[in-house]
Order: sequence, then C-alpha cells, then structure tokens
Amino acid sequence: MKQNKLVTREQVISALKESFVKLNPAVLYHNPIMFTVLVSTVIMGIVTISVLFDHTGNQGSFGYNITVFLILFITLLFANFAEAIAEARGKAQAESLKKTRQDTPAKKYDKDKIVTVSSAELRKGDIFECEAGDIIPTDGEIIQGLASIDESAITGESAPVIREAGGDKTSVTGGTKVLSDKIVVRVTTAAGESFLDKMIALVEGASRQKSPNEIALTILLAGFTLVFVIVCVTLRPFAQYTSTVVSIASLVSLFVCLIPTTIGGLLSAIGIAGMDRALRANVITKSGKAVETAGDVDTLLLDKTGTITIGNRKATAFHALDVSKQDELIDACLCASVADQTPEGKSIVELCQKNGQEIDRGKLAGCRWSKFTAQTKCSGIEFRDGTKIVKGASETIKSMVESNSSHYPEKAELITRRISANGGTPLVVANDNKVVGVIELQDIIKPGIKDRFERLRKMGVKTVMVTGDNALTAKYIANEAGVDDFIAEAKPEDKMEYIRKEQVEGKLVAMMGDGTNDAPALAQADIGVAMNSGTQAAKEAGNMVDLDNDPTKLIEIVEIGKQLLMTRGTLTTFSIANDVAKYFAIVPALFMGSIPALAELNIMGLHSPASAILSAVIFNALIIPALIPLALKGVKYKPIGASALLRRNLIIYGLGGAVVPFIGIKLIDLILTVIM
Repeated sequence: MKQNKLVTREQVISALKESFVKLNPAVLYHNPIMFTVLVSTVIMGIVTISVLFDHTGNQGSFGYNITVFLILFITLLFANFAEAIAEARGKAQAESLKKTRQDTPAKKYDKDKIVTVSSAELRKGDIFECEAGDIIPTDGEIIQGLASIDESAITGESAPVIREAGGDKTSVTGGTKVLSDKIVVRVTTAAGESFLDKMIALVEGASRQKSPNEIALTILLAGFTLVFVIVCVTLRPFAQYTSTVVSIASLVSLFVCLIPTTIGGLLSAIGIAGMDRALRANVITKSGKAVETAGDVDTLLLDKTGTITIGNRKATAFHALDVSKQDELIDACLCASVADQTPEGKSIVELCQKNGQEIDRGKLAGCRWSKFTAQTKCSGIEFRDGTKIVKGASETIKSMVESNSSHYPEKAELITRRISANGGTPLVVANDNKVVGVIELQDIIKPGIKDRFERLRKMGVKTVMVTGDNALTAKYIANEAGVDDFIAEAKPEDKMEYIRKEQVEGKLVAMMGDGTNDAPALAQADIGVAMNSGTQAAKEAGNMVDLDNDPTKLIEIVEIGKQLLMTRGTLTTFSIANDVAKYFAIVPALFMGSIPALAELNIMGLHSPASAILSAVIFNALIIPALIPLALKGVKYKPIGASALLRRNLIIYGLGGAVVPFIGIKLIDLILTVIM
C-alpha cells in the first residue's frame, strides 16, 4: 500500500481528465471561491465574444480579452487538478485493495454440515471455517482455534501474525490468507460493509466529508470573496468619476487576483492529502475530522506494555538471602524455570546460563513441573525425592510458607520492597518451603521512547501511561520513560474516568486499545485508535484503525494531524500575503493614467497596464500547480512550540508570500514585454 513516488504518470493523466469533469458547476458549487472564478470566466467568455461586435474599443482588444479568459479557464483547471491529483493517489491505493477483495468461496456451517458458498452470500452472524491455504472470505472474530495469518495484502507487512480465539487477538479481515492450522470464525459485518469495503470507500474519497476547521476556513474565505466583490463593484463608479476607462476584463482580473484563489484551489487537496498521509502510515481514518483532531490533541493515553516497554519483563538479577549461597539460588532458579515457557521463565534460564550455570538433564529426569497460572501465581519443579522448588509472587510464596508453619524472612520482605521501588517485579524462590532468595524482573523501556515523549511535550501534548502495575512500580517506570502522568492498577472504568476528567477541563484526549474492554474508552476519547488485530468492538468504537498494530503509532498520528493543520494554515497565510503584490501590480496600472500620483505605487516598474494585469493573472494561475507538491507532502513539522512555530511560518510563508509574487510578476512582465 505504501508508495515512494509523490505521483505517478498514470495518476497525472487521470487527474488531467478529471480536471475537466470537475468544471461542472454542480461540483464547483461546493467550493465558493472557485465557483466565483467559474462565474468570472463565464463573464469573460461573454465579454470576449461581445468585443467582436463592439467597435468602441472601451473593453480592449479581442486578443487581450481572450487571453484573460484563457488564463482564468486555466486557473480553474489547475485548481481542479490539485484536488484531482490528491484523489488519484487515493484511488490508486483503492485499486490495489480491490484486487484483494474477491468473490472468495466460504466453508459455511449449515446446521450439522459444511457447505461451500460465495463470500457475497455470507451474512452477519454466520459461522465459517478456514484451513491452511484458505483466503478468509469476510471480516469476523475467531470463536475456535488459532492460526498463522498472512495480512500483507492489507498491511503491506510480510511477517505472518497469530490470531486465536479468546483474548484481544480474535479479529480477522476478509482478503487475508490462513497459513497454518484451522480456525472457526463468526461473521461480524453485513454484506458490503466489511473492513476492506470501508477502506476502499475511504481511500477513494467517497466517504470524505469536510472537517469543521475546513468548513470554517471555507466560510472565512467566502467572506473575503464577498468583500472583494463589493470592492470591485464600487471601483466602476470611482473610475467613471475620475474619467478612467476601466474594462470589464481589468475588473474581473483584479477580483480574481485579490480573492484567495491559491488556498481556495488547494484547500480540498490539503484535506485529502492529510488522510492519504495517514493511510501511508498504515492508519485508516474514518473521517478527515479525526486526522485534524489528532493535530489538536492535548492528552495522550498509552499502555505501558508494548508501548513504553518492550513488552516482556526480563530477569536482571538474583538476590540470595545468604550471599554465600548465591550459586545454590541460581541452580534452584534454573531447575524451576527449565520447563517454564513464559517470556519471564525463558529470561531466567538465559540469565542463569550467563552466570555459568548449565542444565543438568540427568538431575531433571523424571521430575514434575508445575506451570504458572493466573490463579496460582507461581510455578516450579518437584524432584523424584519429593523436594520442591517454587518461584512466584511474594504474597503467594509468603502465604505458602506460612501455611506450612515456616518463617517468612524479613530480609525477603526488604529485597522485594527495594525491587518494587526500582520499578521491578520480584519473584520469591522457596526450596522445600524455605525462602532462599528473590529473582528481580525488570520491564525494559524501549530505546528512544524518552526522546519521543520529550518531542510530544514540546508539541504541548501531555503523556499518560496506563498500567496494571502497582503505584510504586508505575511511578518508577513513568519517571524512567519520561511520561507526565500515570494510571496505576488501571481498570477500564479508570481510563474512562481519566478521559472524562481531561475533557471536562476542555482538553482533547487520544488513546489506543485493542480489546473489548477498551471499547468504552476508545469511544469516549476524541481520538480512539484501534489495533487491526483487536476485537471488532474496539475497531467499531475507535475513529482510526492501525493496520500495523503498533502501539506507538499514536505519536505518529499526532504529528500527521499537526502537519495537516500547519499545511492549511501556512498556505492560507501565503495565499493572503500574495494579494499584497497583486494589489500593487493591478491597482496602479488601472488608475495611474488619470491619477498620476498612483504611479508611485507601481514599485515593480511594470511595462503597461495591460502587461501588469496579464502578469498578475498569469502568476495567480501558475502559483497553484507550483504549490501542489507542498500541499500533498505537507509542510514539515517541527516540535518547537506554538509561538515559535507561528513566528517561523509568518516569516517563511507570510513574508515569502508577499515577496515571491513581486519577483514572479516582474519576471512575467519582462517576458510579456518582449512578446508583445
């Protein structure tokens, strides 16, 4: 799904054709600025024809009028092209997705038998099965079994993923392929409403609606346009009062140059490109509003495990109660962990081997191992002579030791408290109901995550870590990772309460989740990002879906949103600043013949009134395609604070927007002087 080129040759050709289709007034009506340019073009067309029959010469020559008409027509095409090229990029991605969507045979459960039906015949609630090699016919949730699934057609990632019944990794997407094992799936979407169908509609632009900010800006620009309508209408009687002959072509040119045509022509393209950038980051957004809101986020909720930490705790040290018996503790830990297939158990074995302890297969022959469970909170080994070594949570081991009339050492209490205070997890080890030491497990904080949080802080975004750890451990990890706040021993209702509290204070909140228990908080948050691997409930509750299942993607989404807002703001500034130069080009040219004092305003030294007007109109048209790459790529965002960002953009795009037209109009005037 990801493309390296900004646009392809095929997309340019498609956009050129679409530029003419978009000349339909019913289409342009939704863009008030470009609609007024269309009206102005029609007026110029009528004036150009009338000049053929008018011998007074008051409206200028036929060549002059038709040139203005053609330039205005090209301006419309350029504006339409900007929107069409942004849409073409989305349509190209939609085509690749459509190849994934196919009429796939489905093995549907029909009472006591399995029948093969078309995927189009599946209905919500139906149950089907898939085996290795099968294409999953539609979206659903696994209700039985587990399988390795190739999701590359959707996510672009070649590595297979595991999906299984129960838990938060139950969701499967139509069009993906089962690589191994067998699963039974319940259909979760109605026909034509699968995740893939929604993706195609979104990237084609069929479901794109203007965001509130875009609507507000459109209204503001329409207001500017109305003001310039009044200005240009009143210039006509003023010209008559000063005995100045002002042609309709001159007034229309002045009007089109003064209204914010640049941003008017690029506004839709900026919004479409913002959604497209999110899609290229493998994030499906349900609306343009979601992308924009991400740019204004104040508070960001992130899970600790898998986001801030690598995801699995690792054994980092052994603490023997009797220092002289450190080797005995390591041997006991190795014996108790050899059969432990949890990530923590494997890390204990690895640390034992690093400390020079090797597995004695003869000693372990005929032993029985007990696995860790959420109920027992411990695991261990029982040797053939009845000796037991157990490792587990301090509360569990303490209870077990005391229930066997043994003493639980105070030193073990001190070690476990110290480990917890340092953000670790203590596992107490007991040999035949006698505590011999403590294993220290630590969450490994992801490299570079602290810098990313600092980057968010510079953006003005508050980061909140959500964890099931106790408050002491949570505080330590929060300090180490550099987050601003944390929610310890978090339950679903705790997330909801925190989000509501922030929203009551007028803040916008974003969070990411993948489980059904995350759905209420995802729905409550202003930006809810659901994992594609998560449950259907989570995906329906969020307003974005991350195809990569990357818990840190929220950070990237915030930056994409801020880039969208910045791009729109900077190009609006540039467009309005453009009007200053156009004013100095056209107004002196219109009146300096009858009002010589206005010649002082002709600071560009333009050759003649006709060349001045044509230069301004040509520049007005050319600047739109010149800015299309910037609209599509977006203005580069730097987390330097709102005030510094505003100063930077005013200097670059405000001052630049005023200076560039002076240079451009003067160069065009020199070329026209040679030609004319």
